[in-house]
Amino acid sequence: MPDSFKPPYLRKDETRGDIQVWIVDGPYIRGHKDEEFTNFGQHYRYPYIPEKEFWIDEEAEHDERVFFIDHLLVEHQLMAKGVPYGKAIVEADRVERRERRRAGDVRKATHGGRQLPDPKAVHEQLWKKLESGLEVWIVNGRLVRSVFDIDFTAGGHDHVYEFVPQGEVWIDDAIEEKERGFVLLHELHERNRMAEGLPYSKAHNESSRMEFRCRHHPDELHDALATEGWA
Repeated sequence: MPDSFKPPYLRKDETRGDIQVWIVDGPYIRGHKDEEFTNFGQHYRYPYIPEKEFWIDEEAEHDERVFFIDHLLVEHQLMAKGVPYGKAIVEADRVERRERRRAGDVRKATHGGRQLPDPKAVHEQLWKKLESGLEVWIVNGRLVRSVFDIDFTAGGHDHVYEFVPQGEVWIDDAIEEKERGFVLLHELHERNRMAEGLPYSKAHNESSRMEFRCRHHPDELHDALATEGWA
C-alpha cells in the first residue's frame, strides 16, 4: 500500500472467525486509491485490503452490513481456494439474495408478492429535473439491490439498466451527500456518451477517468457538471 494511501478505517465492526470486519471511508478510497471500490470488498478481489479483513463502506442510509458480510464470507472462502472471482461472486450473490428475501425486502416492493416490483417504489427524492427532461432521482439503494440488481452500486441510468425508467438517472442513497456530485458526474457523462452511440465499456471508462480527476480537483466539478447539462 503506497505511503500516500493511509488506512481508511473508521471503526471496527465485528470479528468473524479470524476475519476482522471494518467500516471504512469509501469516498477516501475512491478518491485516493481505487474509484471502482464499491460497497464492500475483500483481499482476493481488492489486493490492497489485508488478507484477514473485510472492508465495508460507511452507509448514509439503510443498514446492509449483514448482507454484505454474508456475501464476503462466501466470496473470500472460495477465492482463497483458487475459485475465480467470476464464479465466486455467483455463489456469494446467491447467498446474499437469499438473506435479502428473508429480511422481507422483496415483499415490501411487491406488495407482499402480489405485484411485479415497481421502479417508482424505490424513488426517495427527485433531486432535479434537467432542461432536457431528464430526471435525477435519489433512490433506496437497498431496495434496488434486493429487488432489481444485487450488484447495483452508486448510481445508474436507463441506458444501462432496463429497470430504470426511460429518462431517469438514479443515485444510491447509500452514497454520502459529499460524494454524490462525483457519482452524478459519472452517470450523466456516461449516459450522454452512450446516447451518442459509445459502447458502455468505453463510456464507463471515460466517465471513471473524469470522476477520478474531479475527486482530485473538486474545483472543476461545477463546470464539468454544467457541460453535461446540470445547470
